[in-house]
Amino acid sequence: MDKSDIEAIKGIVGERRCSTRVAELYSYGFDASIHHRSPEIVVQPSCTDHVSQILRLANAKRIPVLARGGGTGLCGSAVPLEGGIVLDMTRMNSIKEIRVEDLYCVVQAGVIYDKLMEALAPFKFSIPTAPGSGEACTMGGMIATNASGMRAIKYGAMRDYVLGLEVVLASGEVIHVGTRTLKNSSGYQLERLFVGSEGTLGVITEATLRIVPKAKKAAMILAAFDTLELAGKCVSRIIAKPLIPSAIELMDSTCIKAVNKTVRAGFPDVEALCMIEVDGEPETVEKEAAMVQQICREVGATGVELSSDPKQMAKWTYGRKSIMSSLSRFGAGFVSVSLADDMAVPISKIPEAVVAFQAIAKDNGVIVGTYGHAADGNLHTKMLLDPTSEDHWQRGEKAVGEIFDAVISLGGTVTGEHGVGISKAPYMRKERPEALETMRSLKRAMDPNNILNPGKMMDWEGSIIRKLRYPCEKYER
Repeated sequence: MDKSDIEAIKGIVGERRCSTRVAELYSYGFDASIHHRSPEIVVQPSCTDHVSQILRLANAKRIPVLARGGGTGLCGSAVPLEGGIVLDMTRMNSIKEIRVEDLYCVVQAGVIYDKLMEALAPFKFSIPTAPGSGEACTMGGMIATNASGMRAIKYGAMRDYVLGLEVVLASGEVIHVGTRTLKNSSGYQLERLFVGSEGTLGVITEATLRIVPKAKKAAMILAAFDTLELAGKCVSRIIAKPLIPSAIELMDSTCIKAVNKTVRAGFPDVEALCMIEVDGEPETVEKEAAMVQQICREVGATGVELSSDPKQMAKWTYGRKSIMSSLSRFGAGFVSVSLADDMAVPISKIPEAVVAFQAIAKDNGVIVGTYGHAADGNLHTKMLLDPTSEDHWQRGEKAVGEIFDAVISLGGTVTGEHGVGISKAPYMRKERPEALETMRSLKRAMDPNNILNPGKMMDWEGSIIRKLRYPCEKYER
């Protein structure tokens, strides 16, 4: 990118809405992953026309462009691998319509999830995907990664709420896909094509999203277990009842100790916990909560606690959401890194998966905290290591490969809700080898000059321990 390109961009959005200052460029080179690479310019568009003009310029000059939301991604999807332009979409943050009578809302891509939930709350509606980073993540980013959260078992992921999208293609052309209706069989479902595309096919600028009524009541059961395997068996037993709770969160002893130490969560000091939420009509909640308690005891829970007090439930949920940050304070010299952090297996395979993760961690001499949205088979592992140690990274990467091999062998997927980006790319290639060329063909057709978030997903090759944000001399930064 040369000086004339930068001046042209300033002419589109105004000088105050872009920056080439080193400190700002450096800060926009991160997301929440292990990776980093500074862009050449950061731009804050305030309308779709700005995005269109910038992409038209970038496509003509073959300048890489990366659309960024809240920067909460854990796989490097928002790291500008090839420099170029970062589009900070957070200025496009208008909630344009809320139509409860038609069960949809229309939002710009930069709207923060929690802000949208606040706006929907007076109408007693929501989009109950409940991402862990809801206070910061944007709707555009959630759509681009098909994000979800603890309530996906009952309420689904972002793909289940996208009715229509406004998207700017690599050429600068603005297209509208999907509808504002709940049912649609009108041709190719192109709105679904952009869900999970991580900004590689187009830049999402606006979304029409389905909304649903909020549950009238909820209750939560905290069940303690002597082994992680028993906690896993409890999850599959509840689902097979059949009973579909609104959430089941699982935590191992490493995670429990970390949050008790760091945020004083007050969880029992046991090998594993299941945090089970049921919601709906009051009589349904009472009945299902009783069923859950019975199942927990039958499986072998050493303690079962029930609460429908919103404050107590919020405290338990806060403890669960604090795991990632708390793990970095688990031991001196260690930090929590997002390596094999977001796999999903068939629900019945959870006991086998968690036992395998523990064995792999022990064999490789690494510390792994296991937790996750276990009701839908979505598990998270956070690895604790010294980020300045070459040996730790090598053992960590070996463990990651073995964990994902185990997941694939169980019929699972290497990412349930965080996306692929960089950190999952080699393992996605192993999981879906037959799909890679089709994905590349779509990318070539829609972005022939390869300007949109290049080098990610199916196009990343080699080790993931590169472009690190950490000061380890051995590895390329």
